[in-house]
Amino acid sequence: MRIGIVCPYSFDVPGGVQFHVRDLAEHFLAQGHHASVLAPADEGTPLPDYVESVGRAVPVRYNGSVARLNFGPVTAARVGRWLERGEFDVLHIHEPVTPSISLLALWSAEGPVVATFHTSNLRSRAMQAAYPLLRPSLEKINGRIAVSEDARRTVTTHLGGDAVVIPNGVNVSRFADALPNPAWKGTEQAPTLAFLGRIDEPRKGLPVLAAAMPAVLARHPGARVLVAGPGDVDAARERLDPRVAAATEFLGMVSDDDKAALLSSVDAYVAPHTGGESFGIVLVEAMSAGAPVVASDLAAFVRVLDSGRCGAMFANEDPADLSRQLVRLLGDPAERRRLSAEGSRRAQVFDWAVVAEDVMAVYETVTHGVDDWRHDRGDRVDPADTRWTRLLRGRRGGED
Repeated sequence: MRIGIVCPYSFDVPGGVQFHVRDLAEHFLAQGHHASVLAPADEGTPLPDYVESVGRAVPVRYNGSVARLNFGPVTAARVGRWLERGEFDVLHIHEPVTPSISLLALWSAEGPVVATFHTSNLRSRAMQAAYPLLRPSLEKINGRIAVSEDARRTVTTHLGGDAVVIPNGVNVSRFADALPNPAWKGTEQAPTLAFLGRIDEPRKGLPVLAAAMPAVLARHPGARVLVAGPGDVDAARERLDPRVAAATEFLGMVSDDDKAALLSSVDAYVAPHTGGESFGIVLVEAMSAGAPVVASDLAAFVRVLDSGRCGAMFANEDPADLSRQLVRLLGDPAERRRLSAEGSRRAQVFDWAVVAEDVMAVYETVTHGVDDWRHDRGDRVDPADTRWTRLLRGRRGGED
């Protein structure tokens, strides 16, 4: 199959959507399909052969974060040329309503279109206001995917229709086989905690973890916090309590291999995110690496951790509750081993071998059987249709 995949966010800045697009394309390439990715990227950014850049992106505040987007007539022409050259059997657009190349690709699309929605934002006035303008383009979409139930509700609330839930994928073996780094490995007297995320983005929750650490250090004075991610390290360090600052090591941006090694080394991975998360891919990465997870009780995280059976949870934005969970977990090696084993089993559900098969089922449906799913509201696949859900249940061995 010839597959065109469109990523709206710049490939020179790491993010969950970019990793999802990259891993999905590489999985299909390994299976013998043709996969081409179109994405923004600054000049000089090293890109895989299968990625084509439409040029640099500009930072825009979006959904509580900063997204790097690319839009305009020059970009639209590049998108059109890529589509013409690709002659794709299916066009897979990620975040199709984002004002970047995803929307431009949707406007230009003529063949079967699959769209994946990643965003969780039930109170988006921008999406509500834009819907009347976007409706004709949205009717081009033959199959809708949401990466989580939260993302699906965002679609149904603001755009109408429905979407089938297929989660983000992870190369589980890449993390499970990673060797620990002795410099990051904890001991009974000096356990290590990991935080991954943009350090100057409040919703990633570093201030919550920092506020919880004094109580943790009172019980485990040798504990260390390893912080990996981009941002202003000096400014972040200045905001920390001196004792917490002394126990915190900022690693900056880390490679994929170093991220896997970090997660396989620490005594716990902490996800103190405060909102805006539709899935929680880093939780699955941590579980794949065998790290016990401690996460805020965001709805998306609760689902990934199977209602807390595969990880410890604390009340969102509550440093005191986070410190209680960390103190309990660091003092209980048996519980850490239990969570590590449960998390490793849970991670298998999100392996690309499973997830990509479900995505391919959608591709096959829209390219070979779209006439069987035509409805009065538009020429698109309705995931609520009995045959559609039966197809996906068969792929998942009966799981709804």
